[in-house]
Amino acid sequence: MSEKMSPDVAAILAEAEKVEAAVQAAVRDALIAHKRAGNPIVVWENGQVVWIPPDQIEIFEEPPKSQ
Repeated sequence: MSEKMSPDVAAILAEAEKVEAAVQAAVRDALIAHKRAGNPIVVWENGQVVWIPPDQIEIFEEPPKSQ
């Protein structure tokens, strides 16, 4: 694939802090949704799949919004 990325996508991906913040926010939202719905999540721990029950899902603090 030798196609060039569009300038908009390349510019967005060049701002790693903003991309990371967006991913972290999406993960946090998904964790909150699972916990509220009573659904477990699955994580990879020490080379094994581990189910985390909804009452044990930890919601990390929302990072401050950067401008």
